[in-house]
Amino acid sequence: MDQAPGSRQDDAHSGLPVCYRHPDRETGIRCTRCERPICPECMVSASVGFQCPSCVREGSGTGHPPSASQPRTLAGGTVAADPHLLTKILIGLNAAMFVLQQAVGDSFTDRFDMIGRAIMPALGYGELQGVAEGQWYRLLTSMFLHGSIIHILSNMLSLWWIGGPLEAALGRARFLALYLVSGLAGSALTYLIAEPNQASLGASGAIFGLFGALAVLVRRQRLDMRPVIALLVINLVITFGWSGIAWQAHIGGLVAGVVIGAAMVHAPRERRALVQYGTCALMLAAVVVVTLLRTAQLT
Repeated sequence: MDQAPGSRQDDAHSGLPVCYRHPDRETGIRCTRCERPICPECMVSASVGFQCPSCVREGSGTGHPPSASQPRTLAGGTVAADPHLLTKILIGLNAAMFVLQQAVGDSFTDRFDMIGRAIMPALGYGELQGVAEGQWYRLLTSMFLHGSIIHILSNMLSLWWIGGPLEAALGRARFLALYLVSGLAGSALTYLIAEPNQASLGASGAIFGLFGALAVLVRRQRLDMRPVIALLVINLVITFGWSGIAWQAHIGGLVAGVVIGAAMVHAPRERRALVQYGTCALMLAAVVVVTLLRTAQLT
């Protein structure tokens, strides 16, 4: 990845150099020692100007810890050897839960799907079940259940196509926060708007959150937005055009994904972690408030 000191990588369109470690990022800053172009992610403060991680690693006397020279993702996460590992784990977890659903039957699905308040025959007559009865875990567990082979295949294919690039761009911790909070936001909006006895399940809320964040990321990198917009429009048409789809989860996840995605890729470098995880915390707080309000309404 490193080039010889003094080499210049000039963008053919704008004439600006691009970072020698991140070829997709233009920059007007160069290392004060080797003069290679460096982006904000790679800039390490020195006594005069900024130095690149390679010069710091070689011992520039800046006093920064070795971690300062570690490459970072666009959002500030640590670059992993396998940038798609978490996406694979999530797909495997969803697949394992679907196998468990098929093995145990409706009693398992009904115990963990998303439902506001209802009597569920598979769990016994006469006893109310649901989030309103204190089963808040359903907001989370329903994200890993699916109703059919077509349902899980479509969701897992979307997760693979979208999740991999996003995980590589954000880093594992930020990607996981985006996935989980978007899914919870989708569950919360479903709980708020849908009929209390309407059961729903699936990873669609979390995946729509990934759609939203991907759109923000593509715009941030000034790439062609048309494929992302077309894919999103197709999924929204399916959401509102087919019966039996919990559109509330899709919209809730999409909104949360856009908000969190914007925080992830636009947070200022000096307060990046605070802005990113603070936004996730605010979205979680909104989920709690919505859940409390709906519970008070139903009980």
